Amino acid sequence: MTTISPITENQEIEESSEHLDHHDYRLFGLGAFLIADGMTFAGFFAAYLTFKAVNPLLPDSIYELELALPTLNTILLLVSSATFHRAGKALKSDQARLCQRWLLVTALLGLAFLASQMIEYFSLPFGLTDNLYASTFYAVTGFHGLHVTLGTFMIFIVWWQTRIPGGRVKKENMFPLEAAELYWHFVDGIWVILFIIFYLL
Repeated sequence: MTTISPITENQEIEESSEHLDHHDYRLFGLGAFLIADGMTFAGFFAAYLTFKAVNPLLPDSIYELELALPTLNTILLLVSSATFHRAGKALKSDQARLCQRWLLVTALLGLAFLASQMIEYFSLPFGLTDNLYASTFYAVTGFHGLHVTLGTFMIFIVWWQTRIPGGRVKKENMFPLEAAELYWHFVDGIWVILFIIFYLL
């Protein structure tokens, strides 16, 4: 005859502790994704620079781009990185409302970047299929714009989860905000490289 011994309170605590005692690989996974994503951009940049060096584009196949809007876009993204960082510091200090304000400012700066890029697209002297330079320019800037769009959505999601009373994103659970911030800094860094290669070189 088998007997079932009752589970004591100490056993429950030990089991729950063993269950919670595990490594968090979420940040590692995000880092691996960003490295892979960065390799995609690196492929774009390397292909463009290599072709430009080996097969110089004809004078009428490359254009001198205006720097006003791209410079403004660079400033918008750099400022947005700073405001995102302020949001994280506010949440660490348990200032949820201040965090919400900084997140909202960051998202609005992202939208301003996208609006500025669309204005630039409509003012460019070339189209998507005019030549190799035009196609590469639209492909790389459009791919980056997609990342900014996704990043802005992420910011709005984190903002929403932060503003809900007792929501998921709070001082005790900052990973969603930290992950979105790391992604946003990555997108900003890619833009700086893109700006140098396509607008300054």
